[in-house]
Amino acid sequence: MKVKKASLRKSRIEMIPLIDIVFLVLVTFIYATLSMAVHKGLPVCLPKSSVAKTDKQLVLSVTITAEGSIYVDKQQVLLEDLTATLLNLSKGHTDPGVLLFADKSISYQNLFKVLDRIRLAGLNHISLQAEAEK
Repeated sequence: MKVKKASLRKSRIEMIPLIDIVFLVLVTFIYATLSMAVHKGLPVCLPKSSVAKTDKQLVLSVTITAEGSIYVDKQQVLLEDLTATLLNLSKGHTDPGVLLFADKSISYQNLFKVLDRIRLAGLNHISLQAEAEK
């Protein structure tokens, strides 16, 4: 009587579960990257909007606090120096823009003073930031 030897099969790595894991990790990283909003502004109480979006392509951040202080990328500047500061910071960028974070309690006149200074710096892409309503 012949006795059959147990066949020695080589172990192998299954590719389908490996591909599933790789895609799961890839999707997780893509989702995490897209959900990160560039926020160089200071924390202020923004007005609410039902259609608010964050434009991540803009370069500079201008914040107006409830007290009326003005910050450019977290550095305080005077209203008179705002145009020169924005001109210096926007050099070297093609088609720069501004994210404007304004506290909801500031006056309309103060907002327009800052908007005028931003326009005098030659920056025409201005995105007024708002908090999304839930």
